[in-house]
Amino acid sequence: MADWASWGLILTVCVACILVVKTDIKVNTPMGQLFVFELQREIFQNDFEPFLHHYGKVYNDPMLFKCNKQAFPDLPGWLRFTQRHPYDNGFLYGTPLVQEKTIIEITVINKRSYDTFRDRLIIRIDPPEKRLPYQAEFFIPLREIEKVLPSAVQEEIRQDLKRIWKTDQLTFVNITSALDRGGRVPLPLAGHFEGVYVKVGSDQRFSECLLRLQTAEHKRQCEAGGRVPGNCAVCSYPSNCVTWCNSTLIDVSSPVAFSPAPTMGPGILDAEGVYDPPESPPPRDFLPDYIVTVIVPLVLAIILCLLLSYIMCCRREGVIQLYHHHTIHGNTTELRSMAAGRGVPPPLSTRSMFNARTGETAPPFQTDSPSIPLILAQQEINTDTLPR
Repeated sequence: MADWASWGLILTVCVACILVVKTDIKVNTPMGQLFVFELQREIFQNDFEPFLHHYGKVYNDPMLFKCNKQAFPDLPGWLRFTQRHPYDNGFLYGTPLVQEKTIIEITVINKRSYDTFRDRLIIRIDPPEKRLPYQAEFFIPLREIEKVLPSAVQEEIRQDLKRIWKTDQLTFVNITSALDRGGRVPLPLAGHFEGVYVKVGSDQRFSECLLRLQTAEHKRQCEAGGRVPGNCAVCSYPSNCVTWCNSTLIDVSSPVAFSPAPTMGPGILDAEGVYDPPESPPPRDFLPDYIVTVIVPLVLAIILCLLLSYIMCCRREGVIQLYHHHTIHGNTTELRSMAAGRGVPPPLSTRSMFNARTGETAPPFQTDSPSIPLILAQQEINTDTLPR
């Protein structure tokens, strides 16, 4: 009985592990067509505690999605990710151009509890289902990229383009934000949008409305600021209206003629005589350059030094400034010597026109000489005024 109980416990644990382990998300997409995968917050809410329903309460936690290719820090070149707000769903979108298998790691961060959950998305790119030789790219200015990626909005745009193209066989090739094309970031105000480029393809030829985009009259209307008249401007919703002046047609039905490949030779140059190297350049005199770059700046520096020396030492203003600096230096030394003691008489330098030896003050000296400063004139009367 003990063996049967042990085997039963082991079997129960294995079944529980199988039920708990969550398999990878696997999707297939054809090459050359738009791929969109929506990361829904409601699905990942069940992976966090408390779960979606807990004692009758429904939780709506903000979540942040981070996506990268397995063993790489970023997504592959053809794949992009967008999520406007933690309360919005995330979108992986792009157009694969190579048939391969891509594994995307999805990391979900709960902004309320900061718990994390990791999942894997396996994208298997299949060969193209059909050839799309006729393609057209339209610009929708009143849309943003995350508002166009849901399947319901794509179907609205597809219905409008079907009436313009006059065919039911339309396939989305690519959807790109105008910011990825060099557009400007809109102001965070109502009525300002990024704009979206939508590329669709079909195996049916262009309609007459679409062929107007290649006419000279259409170009003149765009330069004049006009719009395409008639039944071409079809949009069920104003936000899905197309700007025709920014729309283009792409015809890949005719094969592209490549230039012929160059013929391979034997790899040996033909004999053309003896190699004659070019002559050496003529000699050049660098003395003018030396005079301009070295001698002229040196002469200017010497002249400036002489001019400054004359102003500071020979002019009346310069002599006064030198004497003031000398007086300030002496007063500083005297104040530093008095800093160690207190209760001493005030320094003589604070008195007006004093004699440093006797301590007597002298009357002010009047002079009419414009070349002798007032301080120097008083110094001539009190010869011992300058501190030693």
